[in-house]
Amino acid sequence: MTENGVQPLLSVQGLKTYFPTDEGLVRAVDGLSFDVFEGKTLGIVGESGCGKSTVGRSILGIIDKPGHVEAGSIIWRSDPSDETAETIDLARQVPNGKVIRSIRGNFISLIFQEPMTSFSPVHTIGNQLTEAIRLHQDLSKKDANDRAEELLAQVGVPSPRQRLSEYSFQLSGGLRQRAMIAMALSCDPKLLIADEPTTALDVTTQAQILDLLRDLQEKNGMAVILITHNLGVIAEMADDVVVMYLGREAESGPVDDLFHNPQHPYTQGLLRSIPSIYSKGGERLPSIEGTIPHPFNRPSGCTFRPRCPSFMEGTCDQHVPTFQPISGTSQGVSCFLHHPPQEVTTNGS
Repeated sequence: MTENGVQPLLSVQGLKTYFPTDEGLVRAVDGLSFDVFEGKTLGIVGESGCGKSTVGRSILGIIDKPGHVEAGSIIWRSDPSDETAETIDLARQVPNGKVIRSIRGNFISLIFQEPMTSFSPVHTIGNQLTEAIRLHQDLSKKDANDRAEELLAQVGVPSPRQRLSEYSFQLSGGLRQRAMIAMALSCDPKLLIADEPTTALDVTTQAQILDLLRDLQEKNGMAVILITHNLGVIAEMADDVVVMYLGREAESGPVDDLFHNPQHPYTQGLLRSIPSIYSKGGERLPSIEGTIPHPFNRPSGCTFRPRCPSFMEGTCDQHVPTFQPISGTSQGVSCFLHHPPQEVTTNGS
């Protein structure tokens, strides 16, 4: 897929990331596809447990064992504007090999979900920042230290030189998140993966972090993959959206189209559950019935069918929907309301 004749910076096709365990096989990501373009933000949204974070870790090759990429491709383009430029399939790289280590943290960076557990508690913020900088850049210790101070100032950390000598537990949640963003930006990445960047932050700090990410994106021209369960954050930040459910793509499309004209019952349920300024006091928000199924007990057919208000017996429980574009729209969906079962494969999860 191209956008205005330009190839995507990152193209994920049919990604499957599995975790074999003694109890059974966990299909954390089970056939996901999407493209990320330079300067654009792709939002990946869904409930906890749908596989969002595993997508980001799969791209970077940092999946916890015994997890592994079972199938699919993750194509990285060094220069999307040049059709002859080098392309690398990150899914085929050895996780600790030279190729992936030259890309990870250098061209693709990750803001972890919880910065408190991502920073070492026994090393200063400055030590960890300078280590990340010198790993990919040929700088002296002093120059790396100056660069670290500059990065902290860039992300809005007050008294940046003083903060370099402090430990993560001495910083507030908002400052830790800013320090994590500074580390992710230390090598001017082309792609930033932000995994729940506003989790556990108060509303004011959330707004500051989102404004910071937007400003940095405009300044550096980087692409962003924004992983979150917060649809408000997606509406504010994303250009395109992928809605995930149980490791699969339920719906995707431009953010405005998806919010104003959702096609999948799961997307519709998520949007109905958002609080509105027009809601009456004490009124209960609509919710999606049930919970995400246990990974060892996936439903036959469509995995969303036990919770779906539009469930069709004999169809949704007998066939597995595949992701297909909706005619006349820029959206795609995995749902039999839009694609008859004879157009897709029969059941077999």
